[in-house]
Amino acid sequence: MPLTFTPLPKIPLIHPGDDLAEILLASLQTARITPEDGDILVVAQKIVSKAEDRLVNLTTVTPSKEALELAKTSEKDPRLVELILHESRQVLRVRPGTIIVEHRLGFVCASAGIDHSNVMGEEGDPEDWVLLLPENPDHSALEIRRRIKLATGNRLGVMIIDSHGRAWRVGTVGTAIGISGLPGLVDKRGWKDLFGYRLKITIVAAADELAAAASLVMGEAAEGTPAVHVRGFPYPLREGSLSELIRPKSQDLFR
Repeated sequence: MPLTFTPLPKIPLIHPGDDLAEILLASLQTARITPEDGDILVVAQKIVSKAEDRLVNLTTVTPSKEALELAKTSEKDPRLVELILHESRQVLRVRPGTIIVEHRLGFVCASAGIDHSNVMGEEGDPEDWVLLLPENPDHSALEIRRRIKLATGNRLGVMIIDSHGRAWRVGTVGTAIGISGLPGLVDKRGWKDLFGYRLKITIVAAADELAAAASLVMGEAAEGTPAVHVRGFPYPLREGSLSELIRPKSQDLFR
């Protein structure tokens, strides 16, 4: 079966409290897609965060002493820095314009994933509004998956993705931050290659590969395509979680 990615149409601007599962089901119907077992829905973090009211107005934030000091080094708004600290376990690197942290969810990213782009609050200056990552993306994915299974009866996977930079390469790529009903990793150790050699170390980050491909379909600017239907995923679905993809500190040679 070929691997196909179909952007879901007519998803409206999302507001706090919106029912994402109902919106996605309606979009599937508009696209004339009948869900099948093994399908996957890839959803942009931004609409999940908006539905879960993870919007913050910077005018409501009071920077701590630590945030004020870090803001001088990073040349960032102290109020934004305060939110970054709140969302992080540890600050790893700082330079003008950049703060790299270990997010409270475990992964390493810039600015704790807090975003200004395509964000607007209900009132006030749009420049004052920022969006935090979902509180628990695995649970968010599970709830969407549960609702869709209840409505369709199909066994699907659901993944929430965000755009992250990478330590050794330039540019951002789509990355899985929430997983339900599909593998984060696929262990190919013991599989044979074309010449009969048994693989010894190959473990595929299948969820991140899928996230990167889906993000090409979504776009990064004004495309307005925050969800993608995937069919033909080449690995069996199973229960999965973000934790599979987080490298343990004991194996991290670069910290």
